Order: sequence, then C-alpha cells, then structure tokens
Amino acid sequence: YFPGASDIVIATRDSNIGMGGPAMIEGGGLGSFKPTEVGPAPQLYGIGCVDLLASGEEEAIAWAKQAVGYFQGAVAEWSCADQRRLRHTVPENRRRAYDMRKIIALLADEGSVLELGAGHAPGLICALVRVEGMPFGLIANNPMHLGGALDPEGCDKGAGFLRLCDDHGFPVISLCDTPGFMVGPAIEAQGQTRRGVGLGVAGAKLSTPIFAIVTRKAYGLGAQAMVGGSFTVPRFAISWPTGEFGGMGLEGAVRLAMGKELAAIEDLDAREKAFQQAVDALYEMGKAENIASLIEIDAVIDPKDTRAWIASGMRSIAPKG
Repeated sequence: YFPGASDIVIATRDSNIGMGGPAMIEGGGLGSFKPTEVGPAPQLYGIGCVDLLASGEEEAIAWAKQAVGYFQGAVAEWSCADQRRLRHTVPENRRRAYDMRKIIALLADEGSVLELGAGHAPGLICALVRVEGMPFGLIANNPMHLGGALDPEGCDKGAGFLRLCDDHGFPVISLCDTPGFMVGPAIEAQGQTRRGVGLGVAGAKLSTPIFAIVTRKAYGLGAQAMVGGSFTVPRFAISWPTGEFGGMGLEGAVRLAMGKELAAIEDLDAREKAFQQAVDALYEMGKAENIASLIEIDAVIDPKDTRAWIASGMRSIAPKG
C-alpha cells in the first residue's frame, strides 16, 4: 500500500511488493504461493508499478538521494556538455531514427538525469533533470519505438508523470518528435480514445510552466498532447531546424488525398516519383521555418541554444507571491 501511494518507487531487483502476502492469499482461498512468487520487482518494473529497479541497496540509496534532491530546489554548482554536439543528434535524413536519450543527456546538466519508468511504455521517456541547476520534469517521444507515436501505455505514463510535476511544482520540458497518436482497431481495443486523451488533459491542467521544443516531427493531436494540449499553451514553443509540422503524417496524407490519382499511374516507378514529389511538397510547406513565419511557433533555433532558451524562460517568470 505504501509504495502505491508514493510519488517515486525504487525497488531492488530481488524484492517483492504485494497488497497481500502468502498468508493473506491462502487465507482468501486463492491458493498457496511462495513469497518470491508475489509481486517480484522486475515484473512490477515492466508494468510501471516500480519506477527505478536497482541492482542492490547501495544503488537504490544513491537513486533515493538523487530523487529527493530535485524536491529540494535548485543547486548552485552544475556543469554541462558542449551544446554544439546537439547539432549532430538528429539525422538529416528524416526517415532515420535516433537516440532521444542522447539528446536528453547532452541538454541536461551533467549527471542530473533520473529517468523514471524506463521498464515500461518505451514510446515515452519521463525523467527528472536539471538545467543550470534548476529542477525540471522532462517528457520526450522515443523515435526508436513506433517512430515516436503515442500509444495508450505511453499516454498513461506521461499523464501520471505530469501530475507528479504539477503536484510538486516542477516546470516541464517537452521534447516533441511524434507522428501523432497510434491508430487502428488493435490500438482502439486498448482504450486509446480515453487513455490517449489523458496525456493532453494532464498537460492542459498543469499549473507549472511547460516549455516545448520540437526536434523533428510534430503531427496532429498527438503533438498537441505533448505540449499541454495546444501549441498556444507552452511558455514558448520552439523548433530545431529539423522540425516538421502538419495535421497528420505526410506519407499518409498523400495516400489519402491522392489515392485515386496515384492508382491511375500504371508505371510503378512513375507512381512512386509522383508520390514522393507530393510528399516533398507537403514537407516544404510544413518545415519549421515556414511554420514560424506564420507565428504558429515562436522561433526556429540553433540546437545549441536550447538550454539558454529554457533558462531564460524560467528567469522570465515572476516568482509567486
């Protein structure tokens, strides 16, 4: 019961957590089990009941100290990596995936990243971090899983994390690279229409600031869910030059809008060429520079300036009281 009521659950790999032990289970007529069969920590880590799975007590204690530190506010001493390295984290080829965790590690103060819930919902990364010593909550899409699309499990994870940030006053950094919500009969059977929207609702209810940075894709309602429900919500919404925007994924939009025209082209090479030309045209329209010129986002920035934007954004907020 106590772990379930906690903000962050840290468990050692050989521990067990359950609402009732073997005696209570057997007394309820539910069978006879060994203590190690009830709620093994690795199993609970895989379904999100444990946020951090430690190899032993020493690692668990170190993580507990680090976690408590975020709740105690800013620190005076910090260091960061050479921010110019961020320029080389997103491939120029828009179809190539990349490691979002590398971006997070470079962007945050060195040694300050504490990822929570890494054992489940791999499509969304949630972490406590520091930037210039200040504590933040951070959410980020993972392009290495479903291309960064938001599935029900990831949305549940993100919504819970945003509530944690709001409860304890952590400003939120959102790194957005998503083609939108996952769709299809199999996903809807998992409750996507309710669970998916929960992420946007949790963001819209935030009383703490949210800062949005688009690293590549920002499509549809999924992108809006990543930034608090709308691109008008964040204190700032900025993009790297690799950013691209639209109502839905470009390839899908072309197939829907030009399905008959493409099918009428008998030569397969010519059909593919026409398809790619249409995709490229949409891409040019939705490039970050064009979207910024329409004042739908605040700026397109050099990736190396991202930390400076976040720090300046925090300093621009008048203290409460």
